[in-house]
Amino acid sequence: MAFKSKDLSVLSYANGFTLWHYATTDPAADVDTTGYFNEAAHMLRTGDMVMANVDTDGVPAAGIFLVSANTGGTVDVSDLTAVGGTDID
Repeated sequence: MAFKSKDLSVLSYANGFTLWHYATTDPAADVDTTGYFNEAAHMLRTGDMVMANVDTDGVPAAGIFLVSANTGGTVDVSDLTAVGGTDID
């Protein structure tokens, strides 16, 4: 699939830092591919964080992507840092 700007929203902004939320049916491995967020390059800054819900139509996961680079309109985010753990109930 591909990035959809309508699914990216600001949660909080302060001191030049933005905390975003993004939800997608794409798996985390696709989202953390360099260039996935290029359409939003004019908004995302290095150091911003994206709280994400990924693979929402498959095996859902949640976590945080760090915007690790945004150079010349090419955005790169770190691998997903998962939130939550294994449910052993």
